[in-house]
Amino acid sequence: MQSFSKASSITRRCCRKNLQALTLCHRRLSSSLSQNQNVLNDYLDNQVLVEGKASSRMAILNRPSALNAINTSMGSRLNKLYRSWEDNPDIGFVTMKGSGRAFCAGGDIVAVYNMMNQGMLEGCKEFFRTVYSFIYFLGTYLKPHVAILNGITMGGGAGVSIPSTFRIATGRTVFATPETLIGFHPDAGASFYLSHLPGHLGEYLALTGEKLNGAEMVACGLATHYTLSERLPLVEEQLGKLVTDDPSVIEACLQNYCDLVYPDQTSVLNRMGIVDKCFSLDSVEEIIDSLENEAARTNDAWCAATLRRLKESSPLSLKVSLKSIREGRVETFDQCLVREYRMTLHALSKQVSGDICEGVRARMVDRDLAPKWDPPSLEQVSKDMVDRYFSPLSESDSDLELPTKLREAFN
Repeated sequence: MQSFSKASSITRRCCRKNLQALTLCHRRLSSSLSQNQNVLNDYLDNQVLVEGKASSRMAILNRPSALNAINTSMGSRLNKLYRSWEDNPDIGFVTMKGSGRAFCAGGDIVAVYNMMNQGMLEGCKEFFRTVYSFIYFLGTYLKPHVAILNGITMGGGAGVSIPSTFRIATGRTVFATPETLIGFHPDAGASFYLSHLPGHLGEYLALTGEKLNGAEMVACGLATHYTLSERLPLVEEQLGKLVTDDPSVIEACLQNYCDLVYPDQTSVLNRMGIVDKCFSLDSVEEIIDSLENEAARTNDAWCAATLRRLKESSPLSLKVSLKSIREGRVETFDQCLVREYRMTLHALSKQVSGDICEGVRARMVDRDLAPKWDPPSLEQVSKDMVDRYFSPLSESDSDLELPTKLREAFN
């Protein structure tokens, strides 16, 4: 009996020690997890930095190593920040810029590619839903917004800046919507703003993915102001001193430090006659035939370069993108975003084609620049294939829901 009592006492002491050890281990693990979560939160928050001056706030896209490509966490943070700033009566206007040599190179399409390959389609949908929702919020923002486009401004980067009240281009600005080159379609509101450019410039930019510089952006209306890159610190300083929510006051400030510029003679804007002649046609095949006829007749190097660009792109993406721009011409901003989201989900499903994965692989992952498009030629892209990108989503998916009753979109 005494032996049993001693054994029981020893057992209790061992249990207490084990329990104490487990408790200590749990505390250390919890502390470590908490610290890791804090580090992660700090890292994610640092992808969008904030500066506050007088009565304004500045959002700084801060992934310079990725050319400030937007990911889901950045989209979520921008949504949260912009909502809080709109509700704050002490904040009169908001500015956005990028770190390093880019404003924003678009959405993080390589991350989307990786998620698709890992079967994480819900993560892909969340990314596009988050970014498109922010773009709509920005397009209906109740306070003046200034976007400083000092560097690469492509794809989704244009999407988070073109709806701004003021868009400042510089000598370093490079604009493009190069999605057809990666087997995708211009999105993030592109079918709205491209379709409203002069003549048929929107079709040209959407199909070829060609670049515009800062002066060209101002000339065609994509940017509202132009300034030298070297003068930007002064522009930012003067904007930071303003205490206003009046767009006319911001406009007057910008006019003091901006320059009058014109596109050079080689600009596509000085070729609008041939752009309209070719890119106003009903089909991609007719556009290419017209360019080939012009190239044969004039021996124009621009026609040859444009043809090469078109023939590098996904045939399916060319036809889908042309239809998207044409539909955007008669739709409101919110209707364009809802339709683009539907098109994007059809692309992600790969039920018609896997061109988006193949294009990203060839251009941005392996970089062999040798995509194997499916279908490989325009002749093999049927009307039914194109129409399926514009068809209703399956029952398992929902359309993009935008607060149009609370925030009316512009036409």
